[in-house]
Amino acid sequence: MSNLIQLGSVNGYIATPNGNGPWPAVIVIQEWWGLDAQTKSIADRFAQEGYLAFAPDLYHGELAQLGDGDTAMKLVQKYGPNAYLDLQSLFDALMSHPDCNGKIGSVGFCFGGRMSLTLGISRPLNAICTFYGGGMQTIFDLLRTNLKAPVLGLFGDADVSIPAGTVEEFDKLLDEVGVEHEVIMYPNSGHAFFRDSDPQVYIPDASKDAWERVNKFFHKHLN
Repeated sequence: MSNLIQLGSVNGYIATPNGNGPWPAVIVIQEWWGLDAQTKSIADRFAQEGYLAFAPDLYHGELAQLGDGDTAMKLVQKYGPNAYLDLQSLFDALMSHPDCNGKIGSVGFCFGGRMSLTLGISRPLNAICTFYGGGMQTIFDLLRTNLKAPVLGLFGDADVSIPAGTVEEFDKLLDEVGVEHEVIMYPNSGHAFFRDSDPQVYIPDASKDAWERVNKFFHKHLN
């Protein structure tokens, strides 16, 4: 079952598993385009795996069409600086939600990949997954001092949106912090390789492996 509802300070798309809860929760954070059909489909997939999945609308009703980078950039600049406040409010609301068992993980893509990590700085997530987190290097210093949760990082070796050496630095940072982590770099894969609605970027083999890894990761830390 799925609906558009408000949790905390943010509206979003909630997908619930079959049967009766409570369940562990997964926060599914959008790419820089906004809360689109792709993001909702990922929430649906997590619900099918037994998670209470919520995809927040961090752009508060606004949306950039796929490929319209100018609009997406404007929306990131407009809403990005305060998106962490919505995510904190959402986390707090989920913790008291009757259908959540108190275990919460986050997964994000592109802009959402950075925001997934950002939430882990200020809230006690049980697991954090980042898919090709754009701009994540801007929060490395905060991660060094505040990160506590296990991390799964999934990247493509042909992703030109992430500066060279950033993923390697991220992996080294996680070693220094001492949290359980795995950082995967998929060969011949660019940015947004998981977006199965876009044949220009979708890499089936990498996506299949990434989905298996994130499910194994969440099963270990949320169940």
